[in-house]
Amino acid sequence: MNKVIITCAITGSIHTPSMSPYLPVTPEEIAASAIGAAEAGAAIVHLHARDPADGRPSQDPALFRQFVPRIKAASDVVINITTGGAPTMSVEERLQPALQLQPEVASLNMGSMNFGLYEMLGRFKEFKHDWERPYLAGSDDRVFKNTFKDIAYILQSCSENQTRFEIECYDIGHLYTAAHFLDRALLTPPLLIQSVFGLRGGIGGHVEDLMHMRRTADRLFGKDYVWSVLGAGRNQIPLATVSASIGGHVRVGLEDSLWDGPGQFATTNAAQVQRMRTIIEALSLQVATSAEARQMLGLKGRDAVAF
Repeated sequence: MNKVIITCAITGSIHTPSMSPYLPVTPEEIAASAIGAAEAGAAIVHLHARDPADGRPSQDPALFRQFVPRIKAASDVVINITTGGAPTMSVEERLQPALQLQPEVASLNMGSMNFGLYEMLGRFKEFKHDWERPYLAGSDDRVFKNTFKDIAYILQSCSENQTRFEIECYDIGHLYTAAHFLDRALLTPPLLIQSVFGLRGGIGGHVEDLMHMRRTADRLFGKDYVWSVLGAGRNQIPLATVSASIGGHVRVGLEDSLWDGPGQFATTNAAQVQRMRTIIEALSLQVATSAEARQMLGLKGRDAVAF
């Protein structure tokens, strides 16, 4: 029977604390939410940090050190640390948590891109913190920068740590960039290709977009990759369901969508994981354990990290 890896993205940098009262912000909240997601069936948790004072995205390794050991102590879940951070950060700043903590998995965007969050201002009117409205509004003139040089820098910096990468591909060209770094031997198989749909600036959220990504990845990587789908916002559950039904894996979580149905907030990350687990099992599939995910992805193991 096919096993489906569920990755849960716990808090991210796209949404602000004013958008949902359930978004984890403090180290205690992030740790508890990640542990809950793992208990619900997530094999991997994808982690960002936030300043606990105002919820601002942060790549301060000291903040990550306040929650990743707690998660590791309480769960066997695979810990995946972002190198994406936020579009307002330098590549050196974004790299530090993964470089210093040496997790089993780190995320890595495969290119520079427009990253438009400004449309959220039409849905959310009240903000708690001074930084939130300008952060969203300014995204119409903001580029997330990840050049070929930046990507190589991250890969080379982490090479001795044996950290593998959640390779985030927001468009077709990002798959070709991943193939380029595979050719340069800076990436090694099996690749974890996280295909991202429905964010302004990347590929759309139609099922035809998903299939185009899948066909292209099959042609470029053959059997040397593991394919997963991240649908942003309302695309989350529908596209994840398509992915699972055609042999792929899935990512859910409050980083990618605040919702657990039309007009209904997800109260926890675990709620989204459980919803996805119900669908996977209804498809006569099984949810992969963390141990099975480690085997599928060729990970170094939980004892080889620096936390």
